[in-house]
Amino acid sequence: MEGARYHVIARANRKEMILDCGAMKALFVEVVERAKRKYDFEVENFCVMGNHFHLMVRPRKGTRLSSMMQWIMSVFAMAWNRIHHLTGHVWGERFFSRVIESLMEFMQVFGYIDENPVKAGLVGNRQDWQFGGLWHRRTGRRGILEPLSLLIEVLFPGHRLLILGAPHDRHR
Repeated sequence: MEGARYHVIARANRKEMILDCGAMKALFVEVVERAKRKYDFEVENFCVMGNHFHLMVRPRKGTRLSSMMQWIMSVFAMAWNRIHHLTGHVWGERFFSRVIESLMEFMQVFGYIDENPVKAGLVGNRQDWQFGGLWHRRTGRRGILEPLSLLIEVLFPGHRLLILGAPHDRHR
């Protein structure tokens, strides 16, 4: 659906921990960054876990979610297989996506993505998870993220740049 905002999730084949090490999480983020140069879409929040990922994305005009996600997942799978000298499936199934239709859903999904590593017991504070949108925004690593929108700044002030006295991300 053109202009829609989606919550996208995909899990590794057999729920294997293919993204467990930091290097594989970083590789996944790098692949999404490359996809942003190929496809026109926004990433408003994300979280890369050990065996799955969450993206809050909004494809822009002319970009199909299915094409964009197929590219991301297949390019990552090829790189993962090459690194590990393996062949075959990396992802368990096609990605799952759901349209975010209201402000309430936006707030729930955005917060859920931030809280995912805390609920999994990986960090005590969501701000400490280095493979998510919150940490990336707070430390100035925009990479795959859009500049801080007024909506996110108001609803999720924790996403503001951590450096005191620095201009807000959306003004950069």
